[in-house]
Amino acid sequence: MIRTRVATICVVLLLAPAAFASALDAQQILSKAKQASGGEAWDSVRSSHVKGTLSTGGMTGTVESWDEVSGGRTLDRFALGPVSGAQGFDGSQVWSQDSSGQVRIEEGGDTREAAANDSYRRSLAFWFPGRWPATIALVGDQREGDRTFHVLRITPKGGRPYDVWVDAVTFLFDRTVEKGALETRTVFLSDYREVGGVKLPFAARSTNGEARYDQLSTVEKVELNPPLEAGMFAIPAPPPPDFSLKEGKTATTVPFELVNNHIYVAVKLDGKGPFRLLCDTGGANIITPELAAALGLKTEGALQGRGVGEKSEDVGLTKVAALEIGDATLHDQVFAVFPLGPFAAVEGIPQSGLIGYEVFKRFVVKVDYEKSLLTLTVPSAYVPSGVGQVVPFKFNNHVPQVEGEIDGIPGRFDIDTGSRASLSLLAPFAEKHGLKVRYGAALEAVTGWGVGGAARGLVTRAKLLKLGNVEVGRPVMELSLQTKGAFIDPYVAGNVGAGVLKRFNITFDYAHQQLVFERNGNDRLPDTYDRAGMWLNLADGAFEVKDVVAGGPAAAAGLKVGDRILAIDGETPAQLTLPEARLKLRNRPTGTEVRLLIATGGVTKEIVLVLKDLV
Repeated sequence: MIRTRVATICVVLLLAPAAFASALDAQQILSKAKQASGGEAWDSVRSSHVKGTLSTGGMTGTVESWDEVSGGRTLDRFALGPVSGAQGFDGSQVWSQDSSGQVRIEEGGDTREAAANDSYRRSLAFWFPGRWPATIALVGDQREGDRTFHVLRITPKGGRPYDVWVDAVTFLFDRTVEKGALETRTVFLSDYREVGGVKLPFAARSTNGEARYDQLSTVEKVELNPPLEAGMFAIPAPPPPDFSLKEGKTATTVPFELVNNHIYVAVKLDGKGPFRLLCDTGGANIITPELAAALGLKTEGALQGRGVGEKSEDVGLTKVAALEIGDATLHDQVFAVFPLGPFAAVEGIPQSGLIGYEVFKRFVVKVDYEKSLLTLTVPSAYVPSGVGQVVPFKFNNHVPQVEGEIDGIPGRFDIDTGSRASLSLLAPFAEKHGLKVRYGAALEAVTGWGVGGAARGLVTRAKLLKLGNVEVGRPVMELSLQTKGAFIDPYVAGNVGAGVLKRFNITFDYAHQQLVFERNGNDRLPDTYDRAGMWLNLADGAFEVKDVVAGGPAAAAGLKVGDRILAIDGETPAQLTLPEARLKLRNRPTGTEVRLLIATGGVTKEIVLVLKDLV
């Protein structure tokens, strides 16, 4: 799974010592804060309109916001480099709009809680509790250098706790601190100026502790109580189609390669290619810096990109005039420019990038795992076959998320064609339900390898996975041990990958937010786990051992991390690809003896590894 999230605002606080008691209570502090920034003048503020600039990742753009202060409805529009878009809250639904005008209702993950907090703050409900109920508690006082702050913890109804730091001398808000799904966010406020009798911060800095990803926003103009247009907060209408099919066709079918359980399709970009790109249901458009240069594309910015691993990488942005898949063409597509070079060593095949959400959003997409075919159908021409089981979903950012169960424990599961695994349960969910003890999970291993590096987990087997009304028996299951990256999200139970998905031919209907599962011949096959007990990557013409499972066959044969495998049963990496090697070590029967020629400790020797089931 490869995902990028542009313009994430977050920070980890490091400097504050333990809190100590304040002489004031929470309501007294809020009352003084109101008086310090305008007092009764705030009572007449019903709406606002703010225009400003936004700088991040080496790019500077514009941002414009409208708030119905008395009602909590909001609208933000931005333009940054080649990216533009909007997001809003109409009083009941959260929506977002991307550069192409495509609109998505945001319902999955932590979206609702984040939106509740945002609307609470923007409606000034901490001073006007009738607008949005909340519980407010005094955490205590904190000191930073020669400054003291009163810290309040606020939990809006339908939201999550966040902290407000109030300067103990000026009583102006200094920052907000909020723990989101993946990171803790802090927004520092400064440069207070008077507008219409109230004091407003004209500068803000948002950071996740990595300074190069900070966001700096500056206010240029503020209007208080401007008239608000009717319907301005409503969900925008769909844009005109920005795609076309040749010769009036309404559908196109293309073959794909299933490599390491990943879907790869051949596409053309700006008339050149074809290029091999991974197809990920929730992934952004991505190309490598090498391909961007070859296509003569200008790259802007250095935003933060993160996957299932614990590292992040710089992400640039560019625009591709034409993306061709079979007879379909998508026009003027924004692409992230991301270094995937190390990923080639993990996959064992060259690839030039990734496509996913942007394609799935525009078409009804059928993934035929049995015949390795991908069919894109214009939504207006799609006719359901009536075959298969329909499962509704909500969007967790770009990813389809369904309600389900694992052995009777309910949760929300992301559907991810970009994952090679069968089922990965996220660390907070596994810990909350005591799954390590429940399953007696003791086998620790590298369970995946993405943009952020290796991912580790405990491998075991579940009895029954339910995705809506679809049931999958005895899937191999990983209990994530990640402490950073996408797999620490407490709002998601698990990630369902191709190990499960390939048992079905699946239709992704994003327009109606539903999936159709049709069982295929793969459903008769057992869900096996690596029977060698090691993780291999490519390195300089050899298979390099990157992880060895304690007590597994590789360990018993004497293999160590860093050893290089020069041949498997006489076949060298020039004759046997890494994906083929992995399939042999996974699917050959238990008890099979595998001869390995290895280089270790400066010597070359042959060893024998005996495969066995580990879960």
